[in-house]
Amino acid sequence: MKVYEGIEIRNVGLVGHGHSGKTSLTAALLYTSGATNRLTKVDEGSTVTDYDEEEVARKITISTALATGEWKKKKLNLLDTPGFNTFIHDTKVSLVAADAAMVVVDGIAGVEVQTEKVWNFCEEFKLPAAFIINKLDRERSSFDRVLENIQKVFGKNTIPIQIPIGSERDFKGIIDLVTMKSYMYTPGGDGKGKEGEIPAEYADAAKLGHEVLVEAVAEGNDELLDEFFREGTLPIEHIIDGMRQAIKEDRLFPVLCCSATCNIGTDLLMDFILEHFPAPAERCPPKGLTNGMEQVRKMADQEHVSLFVYKTVADPFAGRVSYFKVMSGVVKNDANVVNFHTGTAERLAHIGVLQGKTLQPVTELRAGDLGAVAKLKDTLTGHTMGEKAFPIEYPSVKLQEPSIAFAVQAKSRQDEDRMGIAIHKIMDEDPLLRFDRDPQTKEFLLAGGGQQHIEVIVSRLKKRYQVDVALKAPKIAYRETIRGHADVQGRHKKQTGGHGQFGDCWIKMDPLPRGAGFEFANEVFGGSIPRNFIPAVEKGIIETSKNGFLAGFPMVDFKVTVYDGSYHDVDSSELAFKLAARKAFKAGMATAKPVLLEPVMNVEVQAPVEYAGDLMGDMNSRRGRIAGMETKGTTQIIRAHAPMAEMLTYQNDLISMTQGRASFTMEFDHYDYVPALQADKIIAAAKAAHTGEEEEEE
Repeated sequence: MKVYEGIEIRNVGLVGHGHSGKTSLTAALLYTSGATNRLTKVDEGSTVTDYDEEEVARKITISTALATGEWKKKKLNLLDTPGFNTFIHDTKVSLVAADAAMVVVDGIAGVEVQTEKVWNFCEEFKLPAAFIINKLDRERSSFDRVLENIQKVFGKNTIPIQIPIGSERDFKGIIDLVTMKSYMYTPGGDGKGKEGEIPAEYADAAKLGHEVLVEAVAEGNDELLDEFFREGTLPIEHIIDGMRQAIKEDRLFPVLCCSATCNIGTDLLMDFILEHFPAPAERCPPKGLTNGMEQVRKMADQEHVSLFVYKTVADPFAGRVSYFKVMSGVVKNDANVVNFHTGTAERLAHIGVLQGKTLQPVTELRAGDLGAVAKLKDTLTGHTMGEKAFPIEYPSVKLQEPSIAFAVQAKSRQDEDRMGIAIHKIMDEDPLLRFDRDPQTKEFLLAGGGQQHIEVIVSRLKKRYQVDVALKAPKIAYRETIRGHADVQGRHKKQTGGHGQFGDCWIKMDPLPRGAGFEFANEVFGGSIPRNFIPAVEKGIIETSKNGFLAGFPMVDFKVTVYDGSYHDVDSSELAFKLAARKAFKAGMATAKPVLLEPVMNVEVQAPVEYAGDLMGDMNSRRGRIAGMETKGTTQIIRAHAPMAEMLTYQNDLISMTQGRASFTMEFDHYDYVPALQADKIIAAAKAAHTGEEEEEE
């Protein structure tokens, strides 16, 4: 594989809502550039970037893939990213490797929920961006309608630089509003348009579009604005230069058009990327930390080597494959580097560039290029590697917490033995996943971005690692507490042959604020209970409170004060006072108004505005409390607090209510009282389960 200079490289992320055609567009770009010998298709499962068996089966992109093409002696690194909310976290993590973004919009559906989300990612990473209206060959597609939609949501500085010739099945060409030339294509052909004059019926529309573009390019540039007022227009070379500067400064976001499946417009798209998107070194130098101090290191070959790992893939055959961006210097094959995050040495044996799942070897990679290497020991996503004497750490991407958790149960003893190791291997490549054991319910919980996300992980466990697990809704981690005051005695007296057992304590029980936990106070005066027995009283309370009073759930947020008691010189012991404390606790709970607490989640829902009323009504039916609302463009953001017990089926219900156009995040917020009606059902169910367990033991 040829080695490219940094100025010859373009790193472009293809982002957009699911089914907008990003993978098909990547396939068309690779074919037009000559990187593949045929136009591969998603429906056939033959595309370079959707190679995972789950992606082929589901016909969606689950994980970002990298593919490389050459166009006009320059290198295009194309990042094909997921577009559905369940997997959108992988898009965010991978965009740190991009230097520009192409936002792909469905020519029928227009701007969708995830379109706005990936746009926010572009703004966060300060990526120059352009819009591509795809699928213009389909029925009910409309360039003008979708353009109006884009401008309504993202602003009037989204300016078309192309317009289509024909529509729906008759879409066959493109007019370039910069050069004022037309390009005609053969549907399903080689993707290279035949240049010609603008058809007469499109002359007026092209002239108007050109004037709007020239005016938009001139705005914000004093020299071009003066020339525009003097001449009434701008020469092509000045339009190109001015547009490149405006895109770099985020003053202009061009809108292009294409059909990926018919391979129309892909040559013009690659021309646009080379002419108007910056090379890696032309962007602001990346900032990192050296010994806690901020450092700026230029993305140049002359600098010391540093690599940022933006993605990890756990391959069952090749082991761990690390995707990296060369942030500075020139990295050579077999180089020895240090992981600045862990301090361990790593050897970069057999570095290469990726073509989907295929690693093509190279001798070296220059600053700004993207590469991959297999079998690093301790390097994971978000780590920085480089020369030991010149350390620097680049910041990793912060992700939201998982929105949903499921209990996972191994189907056999053999599966149970291998489950933890297999899940942790998958967690290496998916930074959103969480896997832990609930100390109260004793269940293993697997948390991710949604039900489909978890189902994909379960499928990979079986296919990659032969680990078979079942998914079920997690048990709710209820708690118990008190709302009233109690003042009780606990007395334990037992006489057997020889020494007996005697312990006697008086305690007061009081509620504490939510989240306060447990407090123990000693107010015994005059030696009514010897000091060495006080810890036994506390221990007895703590041990008994773990099993609760109402339904066997742990007690929280209460205070116990021991203030009096009595003892026997011979028969008193730590065990006796511990047993006395247990009796006192149970007597106190009977009079201190015990209640159940349930986990309440902080929920944020993003959906098209038209669904807001239905979603709020549904949230109220789940005992949710609306905490706030916000409108961004056509998206309504609803924030609420809702009990976890009512949210276990929310994802599927949300998909049904919004035709899959909404997304939500959920994280634990606080505990709150369970209403009496629900509490009675929970207590009855817990007691029935406890009785069943006792019968099984017998």
